Amino acid sequence: MVTRRAECSCGQLSASCSGEPVRVSVCHCLACKRRTGSAFSFNARFPEDKVSIEGRSAEFTRIGEEGGCVTYSFCPDCGTTVHYRIDVQSGLIAIPVGAFADPSFPPPFLSFYHDSRRCQWVEVRTEPLATFG
Repeated sequence: MVTRRAECSCGQLSASCSGEPVRVSVCHCLACKRRTGSAFSFNARFPEDKVSIEGRSAEFTRIGEEGGCVTYSFCPDCGTTVHYRIDVQSGLIAIPVGAFADPSFPPPFLSFYHDSRRCQWVEVRTEPLATFG
């Protein structure tokens, strides 16, 4: 079984994930762009029981565009988001793929706000890819 380790920039907060993610997606919404400082976010979801969190974290909760609560857990020392939960996706923990620092991570198969908020220069070239919004 594959085990992957995501961690913050300073290494104080980490998440070890066993097995393959159940969802790998990119999101082009404005909140994800602000959170990542990039043109989109790249995230993986794992079953809660397959993730082990180590280290201290601070939390920030925001209300999503469709009304759900998203709670981000980030390192209080370096500020890196290492994991987050979305209340309407109970039983799953989301991990920003960049926190794994693994260029061989599986590609996304979902793209959200693909037509409405994606920067025109961004191309998501992976098959299959389901697009929303």
